[in-house]
Amino acid sequence: MLRTATEEEIRQGKVTDIYFERTEQILKAKKINKSVQAEFTVNAFPDKIPWAVFSGLSDVVDLMADKPVDIEAIPEGTVFTPGLPVMTISGKYLDFGIYETTILGLICHASGIATQAARIVRAAEGRTVLSFGTRRMHPAIAPIIDRNAYIGGCNGLSTKLSGEILQIPASGTIPHALVLLMGGTVEAVKAFDKIIEKKVPRIALIDTFNDEQFEAVNVAKSLKGKLYGIRLDTPASRRGNFLQLMREVRWELDIRGFKKVKIFASGGLKVDDIVELNEVVDAYGVGNAISNAPVLDFSMDIVEINGKPVAKRGKKSGHKVVLKGRQPFEYNAVLASTKPPRTRLVTKTYLEKGKPVAKLPTDNAIRNFVLKQISDLPLYK
Repeated sequence: MLRTATEEEIRQGKVTDIYFERTEQILKAKKINKSVQAEFTVNAFPDKIPWAVFSGLSDVVDLMADKPVDIEAIPEGTVFTPGLPVMTISGKYLDFGIYETTILGLICHASGIATQAARIVRAAEGRTVLSFGTRRMHPAIAPIIDRNAYIGGCNGLSTKLSGEILQIPASGTIPHALVLLMGGTVEAVKAFDKIIEKKVPRIALIDTFNDEQFEAVNVAKSLKGKLYGIRLDTPASRRGNFLQLMREVRWELDIRGFKKVKIFASGGLKVDDIVELNEVVDAYGVGNAISNAPVLDFSMDIVEINGKPVAKRGKKSGHKVVLKGRQPFEYNAVLASTKPPRTRLVTKTYLEKGKPVAKLPTDNAIRNFVLKQISDLPLYK
């Protein structure tokens, strides 16, 4: 038995913190069901990063559809800064309060993965980045991980089901298991070349048995011009100076006429590793850094009750929207009734009384939107 919540259980509000269920019981007993506006904000990002990518909106809209609530939000894929109300839900509290746990889970996790993927893609400076991380997390959420890695800018993913859902061919090379079972890297690559359809690039994993630089040459010679690339997944305990190892591999390939063979790197890579390895690496497979990305710590806070501004301590009351100025990080949250000059309204309405009023973009469109925004952004403050 896989211990996962079904979609039906999620939609029924069963995936909720118990105190929300008890709150609902009390309010119903007291016949209290006030109109509220609740906004979703995050006050600080993990690791002091300067920007994040908002994701999960489409799932929230789907969850809340046909419920008598309104949803305003910044568009999915928007690069934003801390403290902004990325989403506001308006309606009778009892119509959506029980879903606070679920809604936060949808945007906290998705935004965390999309943000980290975008940072890694930004660090790679145009080089290919593939999402390899689903094996590090529960398989039930593999499509969620890969979807957010993709909209964060990754070029591809390794999981078959995710590829089918996103309509993207799954990408991969060969595993160590195939090399071990075939008895050697050259034997494994030759078998791959003979059996697997030609449209799949021939990329050899070269760190199973022998010295990487000469194994790369052996494989390149054996495929006689058909080798697209080689991949190094050397464990940190064995790789020493990974950059220097890559340089040596590149050197040995180049002086033997294999300058077109690409170098792929994988194995516990993080943002700083990618910045360093860009000198010689053509593409990256990134796993744990994306799939296990720190979540964005959003909270839901009531800011208006029956049309009157109200908030808990430390929160600004009132219905707010997000405006953007002319600079990359020039965002402001202002009361919905105001609009300073030389600003653009970012917040849009997606649901009115549970009915869609704005078309949600495709995953590919969101990805392109993210890539356009992050092209010149700094990785650190």
